Amino acid sequence: MKISVLFYSLLTWLGCDSNKIASNEIVLKEPISMPMNDTTEVAVFAGGCFWCTEAVYLEIKGIQKVVSGYIGGKVENPTYEQICTGTTGHAEAVQITYNPKEVTYEELLEIFFATHDPTTLNRQGNDIGTQYRSEIFYYNEAQKIAAQSYIEQLNLANVFRQPIVTKVSPASIFYVAEDYHQNYYAYNKTQSYCHYVITPKVEKVRKKFTNKLK
Repeated sequence: MKISVLFYSLLTWLGCDSNKIASNEIVLKEPISMPMNDTTEVAVFAGGCFWCTEAVYLEIKGIQKVVSGYIGGKVENPTYEQICTGTTGHAEAVQITYNPKEVTYEELLEIFFATHDPTTLNRQGNDIGTQYRSEIFYYNEAQKIAAQSYIEQLNLANVFRQPIVTKVSPASIFYVAEDYHQNYYAYNKTQSYCHYVITPKVEKVRKKFTNKLK
């Protein structure tokens, strides 16, 4: 499926209640290589709390694994406590292993922009800090071009009331988060944050992307 088709699908569905902000996060020079083949590829997205992003992508057919973790910072082997200070430079993110024959990178982008606010700098709702920034980390030139093109189309069409601040950056080392963060929503659905923040996102995905669900 071509980006333009996905873009117009998203265009007809997204709301437009955003703020005008510009982004100034770290950009690394070279991406870390990630092995890919005909059956699996890897993508990394940061769109606020990784509990939310993980729960959303686990719903999608063709996605084999979603891992919550930290990327884009300056501290080696960061802990969640360090990340929460907002001083390490890392973003909460998910690393997605998927089958490109079942779900394309462009479709993953469509879901990404449909399930968080890409116009708020270092913030998603009440989650505030650089660790909650909107950022796409690419592993190759194709992912870079696809992400930049998608953002350009969204901005040109004024899909959001304010410009998108999502950064597109080369992937650095992805540090896997602590065990209790993995598949957090599945084990904590009755917790207040899950109930009021994550559940509405998951329900939104189930309603919008019915043909892409597992």
